[in-house]
This record gives sequence, C-alpha cells and structure tokens, in this order.
Amino acid sequence: MIYEHPLAYLLGLEGLALMRGFTGELDRDFVESRIAEIRGLLDDESLANAAVDVDRVETVDGYRKWSETYDQPGNAAFSIDEPEVKRIVGTLPSSVALDAACGTGRYARWLTERGHRVIGVDSSPDMLARARVRVPAGEFLLGDLHRLPVADSAVDLVVCGLALTHLPALEPVMAEFARVLRAEGHLVIADVHPEAVARGSIPPVRGPGGRPGRVISYRHPIGDYLRAALPVGLQLRGCEEPCAPTKDHADSPGPHPASRTVGPWDVWPWSLAALVPEAARAANEGVPAMVIWHFQLTKP
Repeated sequence: MIYEHPLAYLLGLEGLALMRGFTGELDRDFVESRIAEIRGLLDDESLANAAVDVDRVETVDGYRKWSETYDQPGNAAFSIDEPEVKRIVGTLPSSVALDAACGTGRYARWLTERGHRVIGVDSSPDMLARARVRVPAGEFLLGDLHRLPVADSAVDLVVCGLALTHLPALEPVMAEFARVLRAEGHLVIADVHPEAVARGSIPPVRGPGGRPGRVISYRHPIGDYLRAALPVGLQLRGCEEPCAPTKDHADSPGPHPASRTVGPWDVWPWSLAALVPEAARAANEGVPAMVIWHFQLTKP
C-alpha cells in the first residue's frame, strides 16, 4: 500500500526548489516566497485530510486496464521517447527486430514500416490483442522479459520501451537481451528516468470498485543499467536524457490559494504541481524525464 498525501508532495516540491536556492541557483526573493508558501500550505485545512491509500498493482493487472486508453492522445511520454528511439533505429539496416514489452505495438508499427521483420513479446494478453490488430505483419508472442520466447542469437535488434522501470532488477533482463541478440546486434532501451520516478511519474490505474492503484515501479539509478549491461557484453554506444517540455507558469497564480482543490486522484501529481507553479518549475527545470540507451553486443 502507498500512502499518498497531497501536502507531502507539495512540501517535497517546495523542498527541491529550496535546495536549488540554497546552492545559489535562485535568489533571496524566491526563497522567501517559498517559505511563505509553505506556511500557507501547512495552514490549508483542505489539504489536511486529503490523503489517499493507493494499491500497488502488478504489471499484467495494471496494463489490462491501461490497455483500454494507452494509445489515446495525451500520453506525454510518447513525444519524449519516440524521437530519440527513431533517430537511433533510423541509422540501422532493416533486420529481424524484437520489440520486447511491445505493449500495443507502438514501436512495432514503425519498425515494420521501416522494413524490419518484427517479433513482439509482452506479458499482457490485452496489450498483445491490440498489437496484433495494429501491426498485422508482426509476430506477437505472450512472454516475460525474464524468459523471452525467442531462440538464442535470433534477432539483430532489440527495442524495449517504458518497461524496465517496472522490474525490481535489471541484470536478468539484460542477460536475456544479450542471449537473443546476434553478435554486433543493437539494443535500444527507453525508460522513465529515475529522477522522474522519484517525482511521482508512475502510471495510475483504477482497480475493482474504482480503487486507486499504481503500476509497481522501481527507481533504477543510471549506474544500474551499466552494471547490468556491460558484464554480458552489451557495450555502450550512446545515452540520452531528454527532458519534458518546460511548462510556462507566467500566468499562474503565486501563493497557494486556499480555495483551490487538489483535483481528482487520477491526475495526481500533475494537478498538485499546479498548486505551487513556481516551486514546481524550479524543482523540475532541467530534470530528465526519460533515459534512452543504445548498446551493441560483442560476443567472443
């Protein structure tokens, strides 16, 4: 169970912003405004009892529900990871490509359009059903990232999008990617950046009876990816850390108005950040939203 308290999140943003002030990035007026805003938040009775108990939801259960809306416009992650992944894959020749944790076939579709023969693997039958409709030319298999239903040295390219953050350990999965890749094959991974996970970028879902839930997610430091990849022969070819577009807070109100609400739980933490726009901007400015990895396999 996760205990999500809006006041805790707001104070956390204020704290991150104040740390930037403490290290000299922001001036005295900004720091004093944040301290005054914190006093207002602590006195705001509408925040005092707004906490929500949130279930931790396994990925298969979470994506069963999320599959219904996953491809709808408005998923901000797609505009961040796709340009970088397409840029890397666009330099590679057409080949046999594995879309690991393929979801609804978002990557598989444009891999197919670029002439790759695509195998998609996912643990969610609901996601796979949509992928098969979306990419009729692809081969889609039910499977787990820890035990890919693919033969040794069977593919030239592995892509994996927004999935590893749901796994507690990266070593077994990196070993599987190395197993299915041919020598000199490429691995491209897009994942939620650990700094974004730490700031609450974790998928929300509604469970039975509308119970709030978050798909189980883990914050993997950048070094964890390298420590898992290098020992199995995956050599680093590139790493990018794109940021989300900066929100313009020029017209946003300053101190927290007591009359404003925290918004429905489904849009936390983004609706909460809107309550303290100056602190949110300072806390999040320049913080990566994604990490994009490019590895190439070297085998003896």
